[in-house]
Amino acid sequence: MKPIFRTSLFVVVALALVGGGIYGYRSKTAQEPEKRYKLQALERGNLTQTVSANGTLNPVVLVNVGTQVSGTVNKLYVDFNDKVEAGQALLELDASLLAAQARQTSANVININATVDLARANESRMKSLFEQEYVSRQELDQAVQARKSAEAQLAQARAAADKDRVNLAYTTVRSPVSGVVVNRVVDLGQTVAASLQTPTLFQIAQDLSEMRIDTSFAEADIGRIKAGQKVRFTVDAFPNRSFQGEVQQIRLNATTQQNVVTYNVRISLSNPEQILLPGMTAYVNIAVDHRQDALLIPNAALRFKPADAPAATDKDKPSNTPDERPGAGSGKSAGKKRDTANGTAYIVSDGVLKAISVQLGITDNRNTEVVGGDLNPGDRVITGEISSNANSKPSSVGMRLF
Repeated sequence: MKPIFRTSLFVVVALALVGGGIYGYRSKTAQEPEKRYKLQALERGNLTQTVSANGTLNPVVLVNVGTQVSGTVNKLYVDFNDKVEAGQALLELDASLLAAQARQTSANVININATVDLARANESRMKSLFEQEYVSRQELDQAVQARKSAEAQLAQARAAADKDRVNLAYTTVRSPVSGVVVNRVVDLGQTVAASLQTPTLFQIAQDLSEMRIDTSFAEADIGRIKAGQKVRFTVDAFPNRSFQGEVQQIRLNATTQQNVVTYNVRISLSNPEQILLPGMTAYVNIAVDHRQDALLIPNAALRFKPADAPAATDKDKPSNTPDERPGAGSGKSAGKKRDTANGTAYIVSDGVLKAISVQLGITDNRNTEVVGGDLNPGDRVITGEISSNANSKPSSVGMRLF
């Protein structure tokens, strides 16, 4: 039994020594910064800062076609997606009652016209008799007044007849513009009632080759948006295709919801293929700033902070502002200020971590412009820590052995 026990003990000790060696080697390797952290070299390149929002595609002119008279729909001439011309008939309402009323008022005009003729004849006779002193001045004045009253009634009757003729013409609803029918809300046989508010029967988009995007931007971004800026946007219908537009108008009427202030921005665009449809959701990106040949640092390097990293000292902080450093930024003239922010990045220097404070310019949410600090192209900054299970594997092997 003793030889077997000695052999087993020797094997166990040998495996423990091997496991300890592996553990020590991996621990030493893990402590080396070059193998513990992800490093990325800084490069120069172009950078564009954008602001984003969602909006809705709308026609330039969307006309709601209604009716000014009530009635039952007798005929429908157009349907969804039909192209119409200005003045084209869209539908007809039952005109029976309005036609009867128009005939009634026309007959009333004829009746009052006869009354006017009689009043004029009476006036003429009264003037003749007054000249012969057979009637008094009062009787003559009464005849003149009767003639004027009859003429006024005739004018009123003619106006009523004109009104009824116009209402009769309104039973045929016509398109006010040339365009495409994008919505129809009535059916054949349906009764529509025109009261204080005109009911909408059709919606006609005047021209779908030119469209608009109505979107809202927060007050933090609205100061950098100007009319005429180029816009890129996508829609869900064509996820792999990008469309272009232009900022047309920034409306001054702010909207506040849950203490968030937003402003409506209208974007104009061309739709020559007419593949963009009203109501589509547009994901808008507006380029508000651009830098050429800027020193770029990954945003991951600015977010990362090792638990045992040293703090940046005043010695590491840049001594010059972006405008004082020669060649800083995108090559704008010296003395012209720009908005900057401070950040901290970590590099490996002589095998140890070193914190470097930098001044930052614009960002595209992936990279940020470096406008000040002791970083140069080619410097390698830490963007993250390499995940490893090396510390746990040797101990688990040792537990199995013992």
